[in-house]
Amino acid sequence: MYDLEETKLIEEIKKRNANKILLQLPEGLKKEASRLINLIETKTDAEVIVSGEHCWGACDVAINEAKSLNADLIILYGHAPFMKVDFPILYLETRFKGKINGLMEKTLPLLKNFKNIGIASSVQHLDQLKKVKEILEKNNKNVFIPDAKGHAFYDGQVLGCEYNGLKKINADAFLVIANKFHALGAALAVKQPVFLLDPYNKKIESMQDLRNKIIKQRAIAIERVKNANKIGLIIGLKHGQKFGSEKLLKEKFKKLGKEVITLSIAEITNDKLLNFYDVEAFVEIACPRIAIEDVAKFEKPIITFKEALVVLNELTWDELLDQGLL
Repeated sequence: MYDLEETKLIEEIKKRNANKILLQLPEGLKKEASRLINLIETKTDAEVIVSGEHCWGACDVAINEAKSLNADLIILYGHAPFMKVDFPILYLETRFKGKINGLMEKTLPLLKNFKNIGIASSVQHLDQLKKVKEILEKNNKNVFIPDAKGHAFYDGQVLGCEYNGLKKINADAFLVIANKFHALGAALAVKQPVFLLDPYNKKIESMQDLRNKIIKQRAIAIERVKNANKIGLIIGLKHGQKFGSEKLLKEKFKKLGKEVITLSIAEITNDKLLNFYDVEAFVEIACPRIAIEDVAKFEKPIITFKEALVVLNELTWDELLDQGLL
């Protein structure tokens, strides 16, 4: 159901004279690894190594891994450019090839009470935005597609951490063509109702109940960190996962009388954090989605940079909700 751009893949490898390639695939496409290796090594002179590590997004490019393997090209499937890097990367966006007309008919009743609709999608579904816009306008809706902001490479694109384009739109509601991860992110970033249109799983749903559940969890986590005396401040080691100032937080926590230790972690897991048995709570300035959605995986409270500002009285809870958690 996705376009793997195999012709472009081979043409670009030859054009770049790549000899050793690190192939990065999202979890759902790792099943294509053997076939893609065979295709590349049959059609070109390049050797291919597939990264067995998780790939959580375009922020998670395996640059250090590629350098340690002496690769001269990274091929990253499923993502558009996100940041400037000092390594050659071929981005193949894996656009969705299916049709969504039938799903849109099911979506219209959910949007009947809203006149101004903002629409956006993950990179895989950007090609569907034009059709969605046409259908909504035929049903007397005013439709807005956000400009590319921040880390977004395209107009209309949302990422797990990037929803600033949506915040610039004066919409009554938003429709996100993607999966639940992206739609929930939108719901946590804006105050208006957000609806998910999931072409792959053929689902239509409101994000409101899940948003409310997450917000309650975040409020509890913030209160637990407020009551902690010793805090672990986690710096992420992945190139694109840096959100906030470690120096600022450290200084301000110390002024509140809290002890702070600074940790560097590439992949944040509960097992790693439990080794610091005397640390009562954590603040991570890596990917904000780790703290927000993986809360059930951690035995100790863990919050984001923006949530830490609430603990530090730099931001009120109401101001945080007004700005959006993301």
